Formats: sequence, C-alpha cells, structure tokens
Amino acid sequence: MNETINREDLYLFQTGKARQAYLTFGCHYQKKTKTHRFTVWAPNAKSVSVVGDFNFWNPLAHPMKGDKDGIYTIEIEGLKKGDLYKYHVEGYDGICRYKSDPFAFYAECRPDTASKVWDFDDFKWSDKRFINQRKKRQALDQPMSIYELHLGTWRMPQEEEREFYNYREIADMLIPYLGEMGYTHVELMPITEYPYDLSWGYQVTGYYGVTSRYGTPEDFNYMINELHKAGISVILDWVPAHFPRDEHGLAMFDGTHIYDHEDPRKGSQPDWGTLLFNYGKPEVQSFLISSAMFFADVYHIDGIRIDAVSAMLYLDFGKQEGEYVPNEDGTNINYEAVDFLRNLNEALRTTHEGFLTIAEESTAYPKVTSDVDDPEGLGFVYKWNMGYMHDTLYYMELDPLYRKDNHGAIIFSMDYAYSENYILPYSHDEVVHGKGSMINKMYGAYDEKFASLRTLYGFTMAHPGKKLLFMGGEFAQFVEWRDKEQLDWFLIDQYEMHDSFHKYVAKLNEIYKSEPALYELDQDPAGFEWCLQRDADHSVVAFIRKNKKGRGRKQQQILCVCNFTPMEWDKYKVPLPKKSKLTKILDSSELDFGGDGDVSESKVSTKRVKVPSEGKKAVYQQAAEISLKPLSVVYYKIEEVETKPRKSAEKKAEPAKKATAKKTEPAKKAAQEKKTEAVKKTVEKKPEVTKKVTKEEAPETKKDTPQKEDIKVTKQTTEKEEEQPKKRTSKTRRTKKNNDQGVK
Repeated sequence: MNETINREDLYLFQTGKARQAYLTFGCHYQKKTKTHRFTVWAPNAKSVSVVGDFNFWNPLAHPMKGDKDGIYTIEIEGLKKGDLYKYHVEGYDGICRYKSDPFAFYAECRPDTASKVWDFDDFKWSDKRFINQRKKRQALDQPMSIYELHLGTWRMPQEEEREFYNYREIADMLIPYLGEMGYTHVELMPITEYPYDLSWGYQVTGYYGVTSRYGTPEDFNYMINELHKAGISVILDWVPAHFPRDEHGLAMFDGTHIYDHEDPRKGSQPDWGTLLFNYGKPEVQSFLISSAMFFADVYHIDGIRIDAVSAMLYLDFGKQEGEYVPNEDGTNINYEAVDFLRNLNEALRTTHEGFLTIAEESTAYPKVTSDVDDPEGLGFVYKWNMGYMHDTLYYMELDPLYRKDNHGAIIFSMDYAYSENYILPYSHDEVVHGKGSMINKMYGAYDEKFASLRTLYGFTMAHPGKKLLFMGGEFAQFVEWRDKEQLDWFLIDQYEMHDSFHKYVAKLNEIYKSEPALYELDQDPAGFEWCLQRDADHSVVAFIRKNKKGRGRKQQQILCVCNFTPMEWDKYKVPLPKKSKLTKILDSSELDFGGDGDVSESKVSTKRVKVPSEGKKAVYQQAAEISLKPLSVVYYKIEEVETKPRKSAEKKAEPAKKATAKKTEPAKKAAQEKKTEAVKKTVEKKPEVTKKVTKEEAPETKKDTPQKEDIKVTKQTTEKEEEQPKKRTSKTRRTKKNNDQGVK
C-alpha cells in the first residue's frame, strides 16, 4: 500500500482515471512511521474525525485535516489489526453521522457496522501458474460450465450455536464437489459487505471488504487459492448499479449526495428502494472501477458478473412517466453509465489478461460484448442470454400437446445466437419468489418432470453459449431456493431419482468438456447446423455442433436430437449432410440417469431416403433412422463415410477382337453359322447394352430405392391417428406418421 499520498494519485481519483484508489484511500499501515493513515473523500463536510475503540469513540480525539478538494487524512499511532473505527462526519446539512469507511477492507458482522483496521501481509499465494494460464483457459473457444452459489445456504452447520460455515470450511467441501460434478467455474453471489441478509448481498455497503459472515479476508484468500489449485476459476457477483440507504453507508455521506444524484428522479430506484450511482462524477467512477480492480489485484478473482446492467443503461428502468429525466434529445439511454461501463471493461481487460466481465442485461441493447475499440461497444466478454432462459422455460412449462403451436420458443434463440457472446443462465432469479424450482417448472407427473428436465439440460449443453446453473438445480431440488436454509442434500442420499439426476448432470459436464465441438465455435455460425428445425408436429429438433478446422486436425461433429413430447417416434428420420456412421455418447433415457432403460440405438448408419420435393424429380438425402424415446435427448458422434461417385448406367459390352490367325474354309463356315445364330438370339433378347441410357432415365437400383423392408410400416394409420399419435403403450407401437415425417 502507498506509504504517502501524492498529488498524482489524487488527480487520477478526481478525474475518474484512478484504477487503484484503494492504495490511497482507507486505512493503511505506514512502516516508516509505524502509524496507520486514514484517508476519506467528503468534499462538502464541515469536519471529519476518526473514532473507535482506541479513543473511546470521541469525535474530538482525532480530527482529520481536509484539503480544498475535500480529501481528509490523519495518521494515528498505536493501532493494531482488528481495531474498530468509523468516521464521524459533520455534514453540510449540519447533521453528524457515524460512517463506515467506504474503502474498508474488513468490517464487523451485522447488525454491527464498524470498520476494522486490517492489513494484507499475512497470506502466501500459490496460484501463480493458474493465473498465468488464465488468458488461454478463459478464451472464448474454451469450455465454461458455471456453478452459481450462495455461500451461506449451500451448506449450513447443524450446530445451533453456529450460523454459517467459514470460507475455509466451505472451500474444503466445495472443491471436491465441483471436481466430482465437472464444473469449470464457480460464481459466488455477492460477498462484498452488506447489512441485510435477505438482500442476498445485492445491497452493498462495503465495496472493498468481503463479508465477515464467513470469516476474515485471509480465510477468503484461502478459498480462492485452493479453488485455483484445483483448476476452478472464480467469478464474483458485483453490484455497481445501486446501493442502500443505510445510515452507516454511502448515502448522504457528507450531508450531500456525493455518490448518487440529488434529483430523486435520477438518483433513486423505486422498485428496490435503493439509490443509483451518479456515473457523471469522476470520483464515483474511480471508486467503483477501483473496487473491481481490487478484487482482481488483491483476491485474484478471475471475473465479475455485473448485476442489473439494464438499470444502469436506461434512465427509465423500473420507472413510470414523470419518474425519470430523459436526455435533452428525448432518449432514455444513460450515456454516463455507458461511459463508465466502457472504462470499467477496458481497465479490467487490459490489466488482467483473460479476466471475464459478464453483463446481466435483460434487454436488446446492442453491442454489449463488442470491444471498446468499437465506438458503440460496451466491452463485456459475455452477456447473460435472458431471452434463451425465458423462452426455454416457457416452452417446458407447457403441456406437450400445445408445444407444437409454440415451437418457435425452442428454436428462436438461434436467430440471434451470434449477436453477442452469450452465457445460457438458469440462475437464482428463476427459482425464487414463487417461480418454482427447475424441476417443478417442468410439466407432467413425477417421472415426466425428471425426463423433461434431463431433456432441457441436454438441449442447453449442446446449444451454442456457455453454461450456468444455480445450486440445487443439479440434483433437481423440488423446493425453491430458501435464503435461510441449506439445500436439500438428503434427496441425493434417500431418493434414487435425484441421485440419478445428479449423475446425469455430472455426465453432461464430462461430455461437454471432452468434446470441443460443443464449445469451440460458440461464437461462430460455422459451429452449428440445423438438421431439423421446424418439425413442430413432432416437437423434435436436431442439430450438429462442430469444432474448429485446422491443419492436421480432423473436424469433429456431434449430433443432438431432442424429443419434447411424451411420445416415442420410432424410426424417426434425421437428415444429415453426408453419408455417416453415428455412435451414441449420451442418452437421457438410460437407467443410470433415471430413465426407463428403453434407449435409442447405440450405432446408426445413415440411409438414402426420399424426401418431399415440389418438382417431379425425386429427391433423395442421407438420413439416420433413430427411435426417439419420450421426453429424451441423445447425442451421437458423427463419422462421415466417403462415397464413390454413382454410375448413371452400365458400361456397354466391348466388341470381341478379331482373330488374327487365318481360318480354313470349313472353320470360316462354322464361325459364320455361329455368328448368325448369335445375332438371332440377340434380336430376340434385346439386351439393355444395345441402347445408351442417360442419367435421368436410369432406373434406381434396389440399393437406392426405399423398400418396405427398410421403412417397416406395420400399420396403416387413419388420418385421425396421424394427427393424434397414441401414447406409449408397448414396444411394438408404430404409426405411419412416425415413418413419414419427412424433413423440415
């Protein structure tokens, strides 16, 4: 930390250019003088002093000296690590307030609110290699499966006298679990200090301190270091949009609105009852950007997910007419917030290679993940795809009978999949406030719910975009997330279906990480190809994912086929671009995953089948015939088979060569008679080789013509049966519709 304050540091802070303001502001030990220096920004205060245990909270004991810019400082002797302190601020409005240090590194546990004297000299990191590999490991072409976690309720102590586990204890339980499940990243809901438990950390009062609920900064260091040693990247939920009105926090810090807006139409968020940051103030930009940098610099965090970006970008977010102030041109974009977000992303991504910035942004605001070199780009690495989440959950909540009329909900995401770099999130927001758990969102009875959720997760894992799942969703917890109770871990131990589902999610992660086709080209249309997009009648989709092509590198392809109905479609034709052999690598109907064990074929070879055509000429295409089980997803590895060019007709017989030896007269006569007889037979037989056959006129061979034996139509269905296939009753069921669904 800085031993002295220099004018250049203060200039950077006052111009919005500071990136490490935490080195100047707050409480810092000075080795030369063996004192602790306190520095705070309170430009409109009448006076500021440091109070604490060491001076019996006496406002007159340690008055601070302020400069013309309202930056107050003082050095105090005899303090030790852990001493409590606050700032006593006599505000511009004449009211005296006891304020926590905005730059405090540690604080008391709620309901107490004092800051603590703290230093960072005691912890030894051992994750250098992991940090050096961050750029490669977190590149866009790498797998990312994120486990979203609330530290306080993931697991909770059973002892009555203990409320939470310590950061170290959580690490020792969490790391092997993440390894077992195959996650690449963990995302922690906010751990910056906050006073109100039920805000889940989204109403922050300490932007530089980890919450004391779970231990000390050193304990948090331990957790991050151990996660890195285990190969797990850490993302923090970070909240720069708004802050609470608590008296010890940032609100009215010096008797004025130095962090927010004086005009409540600009400075308040009515839905949340909080205050909005004023990004037009350079000091506020320095304060917030330095906070994010602090967690990257000091705590080795690998990325931040920025909460409520929409509330930052839009002046009228959550407000009615007259509750906000539009721009002079009548628009509703907060240009100051745009400037802040661009500065934030540029600062983090240029100083920490491979660092992730993720936007929780729920609108169609353009170029969120475009680089800041683009004048309109915000500079984020990823954006949550809220549209994908809403559409897929809406679709899965429907009675399967009506899914065919809402087929667009399951395929629409591909219309914009490459407009941003997306993460597909099933987050905590979707399993609270009466929305139901992931498993309870699924339509149907008990077994159907599990089958549906297996299908949804399988579809999502194969869909372009990185993955995120909130805790509890990996073993299909039935109750919503409860912010005062731990997850229902007993379900895995006591109920086979939950245990099997748990294994299924682990298998999905395993396949996802091991198959580059599922992640390398998430941002490139070349990595995706529809096989079946619009078969709404069967509620089936099929597509291919592909990896990067390269010198000496064979392209890999994975076929994903999803059946979103409780019907079995026997011998369902899935068209493929080329003749191929398919090898199954995942089937959600397997017994091990909670299915009934009636699974799709393990190996399939494509056949040349006739497909619908508007012209007179018959059209043929390669297709795989797969028995699609009810509410299921299957993955197949595709191996394309080289084919020889087809001949249009048989070759003409070559004429016999003339004999070279002289023949005797009898021999000539006998030969002539033999030739005459052969001609007679030829005229009677009329072989095909006597006429040249064109490609268009050539008849299809038995091999190329679809035969009844291949199609295996076992029952001629009525028109009514075609519209309403019977529910699964036996393994011998067949319908004509199943076999003649064609290519859509």
